Amino acid sequence: MDYRPLGRTGITVSELCLGAMMFGGAGNPDHDASIRIIHRALDAGINFVDTADVYSAGESEEIVGKALADRRDDIVVATKVGLPFDDDPNHRGASRRWVVESVERSLRRLGTDWIDLYQIHRLDPAVDIDETLGALSDLVAQGKIRAFGASTVPASEIVEAQWAAERRGRERFRTEQPPYSILARAIENDVLPTTLRYGMGVLTYSPLAMGWLTGGYRIDAEKPESGRAGRFPARFDLGLEVNQRKLAAADALAKLAEEAGMTLIELAIAFVVRHPAVTSAIIGPRTLEHLESQLPAAGIALSTEVLDRIDEIVPPGVTLNAEDNMSFTSALSAAARRR
Repeated sequence: MDYRPLGRTGITVSELCLGAMMFGGAGNPDHDASIRIIHRALDAGINFVDTADVYSAGESEEIVGKALADRRDDIVVATKVGLPFDDDPNHRGASRRWVVESVERSLRRLGTDWIDLYQIHRLDPAVDIDETLGALSDLVAQGKIRAFGASTVPASEIVEAQWAAERRGRERFRTEQPPYSILARAIENDVLPTTLRYGMGVLTYSPLAMGWLTGGYRIDAEKPESGRAGRFPARFDLGLEVNQRKLAAADALAKLAEEAGMTLIELAIAFVVRHPAVTSAIIGPRTLEHLESQLPAAGIALSTEVLDRIDEIVPPGVTLNAEDNMSFTSALSAAARRR
């Protein structure tokens, strides 16, 4: 397992980060099984765990807290706030009111006195960025969080937040958490270069493109069952041309992985952590078997030839299906484009 600096925070983290979204009722409801997965990841050298308040309505944080009860000092814990937590209109967003309340809830669920990395799950267009930065800066001063970042932020808004922090004398966003995979490379255009310029750490999510890069999506094979297909039809409907392109790319990548002597899972994750701007790739196993299939990606160095072949299949900066950008910007929504 390789270890890297998390931007300029002074914190060192593993190249693979254990994502906890699948722990709890929305994924694996067996707490003991989830804890075994976490412990296996830690034993394999992972020292970085990422969760969020909304994952299974706080249950994921509780599981992570129980799993780390005796190992808290050795693990870098990241969690998030911002997506709607429940039906209360004030239990969402990035206002000072909710950020200050939510961090206390997360601390209790995690059973800890501090959070290493506290992230805004999505920036809130209804809240002045200075209010969010001010609340987070106060939490750093109080010792409740060590550093803070955000997730799925367009490059222009990353720059705006950095400038606002400098002008107002606030702590700044130290990390970004964007979606990134071989099938979704849009962030190579501007987000990743921007994070490099500002010395930010980057922990990417969905390196397996929501299952498309697990090896199950082949042209002549029966498509695997997926609960996500019902929730995200635009990303899985093979009647759409963009998804036919994804299928062809996934098939070509699987063949490339076989030629290179590795699984497609290993190829996909190794590709993500090879980018110089990426600190850590978040893997999100639901079962121990999922974890074991992903751990071997650590330490794999893809050759220049393999990387060039990947670029031929999916060119740099290209996302084959725009839906895979995970609502990367709201500027293209109908509401933002029409008076």
